[in-house]
Amino acid sequence: MATNENQEFNPLALDNQICFALYVCSKEIIRKYNPLLEPLGLTYTAYITLLCLWEKDNVTVKELGSRLFLDSGTLTPLLKKMEGQGLLTRTRGGQDERTVYIKLTDNGKAMKEKCSNIPQQMMCQNIIDMKNAAPLLQTLHQIMHNMDEKKE
Repeated sequence: MATNENQEFNPLALDNQICFALYVCSKEIIRKYNPLLEPLGLTYTAYITLLCLWEKDNVTVKELGSRLFLDSGTLTPLLKKMEGQGLLTRTRGGQDERTVYIKLTDNGKAMKEKCSNIPQQMMCQNIIDMKNAAPLLQTLHQIMHNMDEKKE
């Protein structure tokens, strides 16, 4: 936190805000993804949606939204766009019409190969060294877990 020997800790200083540091890092990392994703016709949000579906396909919108921390107001237009691109299908549930299932198309599955080098390309940008990546990721996952528990 931003203090020196002669200054008292200021809780309102911008540099002392964890949320601001996370916001800036997130925004700038996503900006670095854009040149890698744009040629594939993907946004960062579409990319993480595909990552999720490559792990587990044929899920409900609710399940997908929960995994991605996205509400249906954000997810629905994204899924419509991705369906229009031929990456996935949206199908209403048989017994409950309100339930919508998301399933990758062959094009959506094939996109995995096209995206396979993106993590390596991001690592080559030297945003963080590997020895610090694992503990940071663990801390961020703990924050995500804590925030998810607070929603319930």
